[in-house]
Amino acid sequence: MMRAFGLFLVGLFFSSAALAQPTPDGFADLSAKLIPAVVNISTMQKIVKDDENAKEGPMQPLPPGHPMQDFNEFFKNFMQPPEDRDVTSLGSGFIVDPSGIIVTNNHVIADAEEITVSLDDNSQYKATVIGKDSKTDLAVLKINAGKPLPYVSFGESDGIRVGDWVIAIGNPYGLGGTVTAGIISARARDINAGPFDDFLQTDAAINRGNSGGPMFNMKGEVVGINTAIFSPTGGSVGIGFAVPSSLAEPIIKQLREGKKITRGWLGVKIQAVSPEIAESLGMKEPKGALVVGMTPNSPAKKAKIESGDVIVRFNGKEIDTMRKLPRVVAETPIGKEVDIEVVRNGKVKKLEVTVGKMDESEEKKPAEEKPSEAPARKGETVLDMQLTPITDEIRSEYGLAASARGILVMEMKEGSVAQKKGIEAGDVIVEAGQKPMRTVADFKDAITYVKDMKRKSILLYLLRDGETLFMALPIE
Repeated sequence: MMRAFGLFLVGLFFSSAALAQPTPDGFADLSAKLIPAVVNISTMQKIVKDDENAKEGPMQPLPPGHPMQDFNEFFKNFMQPPEDRDVTSLGSGFIVDPSGIIVTNNHVIADAEEITVSLDDNSQYKATVIGKDSKTDLAVLKINAGKPLPYVSFGESDGIRVGDWVIAIGNPYGLGGTVTAGIISARARDINAGPFDDFLQTDAAINRGNSGGPMFNMKGEVVGINTAIFSPTGGSVGIGFAVPSSLAEPIIKQLREGKKITRGWLGVKIQAVSPEIAESLGMKEPKGALVVGMTPNSPAKKAKIESGDVIVRFNGKEIDTMRKLPRVVAETPIGKEVDIEVVRNGKVKKLEVTVGKMDESEEKKPAEEKPSEAPARKGETVLDMQLTPITDEIRSEYGLAASARGILVMEMKEGSVAQKKGIEAGDVIVEAGQKPMRTVADFKDAITYVKDMKRKSILLYLLRDGETLFMALPIE
């Protein structure tokens, strides 16, 4: 369903026992109080022409003999290349300190050469960037107005509920000072915008240009920073997203102090627990974060966390989904010793881990490429997969690391369950049913063991292109 919509960052570019809050009589008094603290932000960025690309004209290069080749050559020869030009973007922000400290989205001011802030009284000031964080899409600016400015404060977003009233104030389409109202439609939304997605969803009208503007509760406290919308056209369809204040406030505090953003680090590679994986692990429901691998000398390694563990609780907080773990760990103070609960071999095990410091500059190592073809070799067929033990000869032929251990998937029957589940030729089965694999007989024994446990799937721990992952394979 998500494919039917576009995800837009909403900056605008030119060139039970308790009842929900009662319906308010109006928002006029609250709006009048808050509007002076909301600002319009415009940025200027110079786009330099690309002479090489300009020569291509408005059409892509065509192969020789194409019927449109002459038409394309006409444009190459006679169309003028574009001139250098300035591109303006518009967004919103809000003042959080009378000295002129302003919060907005990082994407509103990213790559800007000049930033202008307009207040509600139409006065304008040049702004400087104090700090920004791309992972949470937050930025802090500073203006010098020469006088105390109206400001707003953050509220507690963790306590806000689905159905609670909120109002958004911002600069949609450059119109400035626009107030919209609605409710919280959902919490903890993951829209694949970043590693710490935990958005509040609202039906208050949010459009392009609202980016960086505040979302207020009925007390006039900022509970969210409007950031993105789902829309087929780019306009509001009542699905907007805001960074919750509980996530934003500690980041903004570090940015205001001029500090480099620091986040807690565990050092685990994780994946989601699907219903099939949960069943293969003997779990009653799919929840938690499945540990696929660990960084050497990481806090997780030192705490004796193992691949195949499912992290279900961290520092007293339940990890109901895989995406929740990175945020909870990132928010934990560096150096703090915390309790962690994992499901291992169907039982809950308690461990202690000392949270490390995330290296923001660390880049993922590129995966090794598989050879395009491997010599024909006959293996033993199990579950419609041709399998063979890993030997030095196999390592050489398939470009596997010297440390690779397990059994190799040589090929699969077309249309088999293994193929449909995403297993690929060249995958190495390192473990099956959480037991190490050395021979095809080990794999058969693991299947028998899982069947005796009355499970429908066997959990495979795979090595693919230098990366590890878990996959549940039906055995019935």
